[in-house]
Amino acid sequence: MEPIPETTEAVNEFGPFEVNLLENLQGRARQVQELVPDCVGLSVASRAHGVTFTVVATDQEIAALDGIQYIQGGPCVESVRAERVLEYSDAELLGESTWQLFGQATSAAGVTSTLTLPILVGEHVVGSVNLYAASPHAFTGHHEAIAKIFHAWAPGAVANADLSFSTRGIAEQAPQLLQQDVHIQVALGTLMSSQEINLAAAQELLSDAARRGGTTEAVLAEALIAGVAHEFEE
Repeated sequence: MEPIPETTEAVNEFGPFEVNLLENLQGRARQVQELVPDCVGLSVASRAHGVTFTVVATDQEIAALDGIQYIQGGPCVESVRAERVLEYSDAELLGESTWQLFGQATSAAGVTSTLTLPILVGEHVVGSVNLYAASPHAFTGHHEAIAKIFHAWAPGAVANADLSFSTRGIAEQAPQLLQQDVHIQVALGTLMSSQEINLAAAQELLSDAARRGGTTEAVLAEALIAGVAHEFEE
């Protein structure tokens, strides 16, 4: 599996988050695929940084899944034989015993099973991992083993909570969210200096001002930074 572009950008531009984070994610993804060969993606959410990092199956891995249809036949093969276009839903594919293997493989284009596990440090939840696979029961029997890979809590496992792979969309926002966090930290430093207050007071001031102004702390922080920059230009 490979990181999506936004995950790579977030790590390279705003890291380091930990030593070799991208290699770490890909290494754990490989361990998962050894247990669940048709796992097509996983996302790790960090509560500390408020962002999500995602890796997904490569084109080569997807192509290998797609190629399964040529083992037992499938809609593409059958349409050539019948010289007509055939349409099948995932439910129909998975219901056809003769094409069961192909039905599981084509689910890679639309996830058919997921597993969510909380990541713990001591007794505290510091994040979560969401895994996605191309067959309905891919993670059955593997909860404990996968939990060990991510230092997660197997009893807290939740199945099929994110069949739409929504965490990928969240991960695509990582660079923007991290940039906003940078702006907030700079704005807090500015407030601490200009108002001669400590960090806690600066945080409270920024939060209260954003709430009263009907905006977000990130937007207000960016405006504050722009205002200071304008003063220096004059």
